[in-house]
Amino acid sequence: MRDDGFQLARKRDALQLRARLIQSIRLYFINHDFLEIETPLRIPAPAPEEHIEALPSGNWFLQTSPELCMKRLLAAGYPKIFQICKCFRASERGNLHLPEFTMLEWYVAGFDYQQLMDQCEEMIVDAAGDLGFGDAINWQNRKINLTPPWERISVQETFQKFAPITLTEALSKDRFDEILVEYIEPHLGIAKPTFIYDYPAKLGALARLKESDQSVAERFELYIAGLELSNGFSELTNAQEQRQRFNEALKLRTQKNYATYQMPEKFLDSLENMPASAGIALGIDRLVMLFADAASIDEVTTFTPEDL
Repeated sequence: MRDDGFQLARKRDALQLRARLIQSIRLYFINHDFLEIETPLRIPAPAPEEHIEALPSGNWFLQTSPELCMKRLLAAGYPKIFQICKCFRASERGNLHLPEFTMLEWYVAGFDYQQLMDQCEEMIVDAAGDLGFGDAINWQNRKINLTPPWERISVQETFQKFAPITLTEALSKDRFDEILVEYIEPHLGIAKPTFIYDYPAKLGALARLKESDQSVAERFELYIAGLELSNGFSELTNAQEQRQRFNEALKLRTQKNYATYQMPEKFLDSLENMPASAGIALGIDRLVMLFADAASIDEVTTFTPEDL
């Protein structure tokens, strides 16, 4: 057997676990009356975001997320939808990153970000039970207790507990991501999964601002064992405000010499009919890593770019 054959054979247990996990996730959503949908991988206009760069495909782009198309379905009257699909992002490669990866994304009309946290927690606990893990998993010599309720802590509180500078300083010096990755993430989800929530408004992207505190967006991320697994929020449905945010992101992208995107007009038009809702994207590959006790994303995917 050639070397690549041995490499693939060694992944057998991880790939079998991966298949069982995806089957469990799919069954969870079907049992909760979600409609599984498919949207195009190749789109003319990705959502303009400062830190995410799409891969070109002719004059269009490969999706970085199915978000815009899925929200158009929400606006068209599909209240509970999910999708497991391939997404693509430029310049992403490492132990936790691939330029082509698998995403689970789902949306619920009538939900807010707190209810979506509850559902995300329930879904992962349900999958752990299906896979025979019970109320705990072991990852890289760490035992993580999955028993609900999981920890929830605001972004402001994480800076107060773990960061060497304040949240305000981090934002003013454009060091938010640096401080989050270096000082805060290693402390998150260690004994139990952790949701961090209420991100600064300027980092809300497509999230609704909190009615009681307009300085923060109703956005959250889930961490388990220091790994960021998902990003979710209460959806912004104001087209004028969303257009303004997109314009600001396009200016920042220009400063970085990123690709120029068209404004996603059909998505913006659909916001007029979009109900109050919440949505979340969760990285399947990283979730498999946790259940498979794998140190690298390469161990739980069939082929990496270097293998092709």
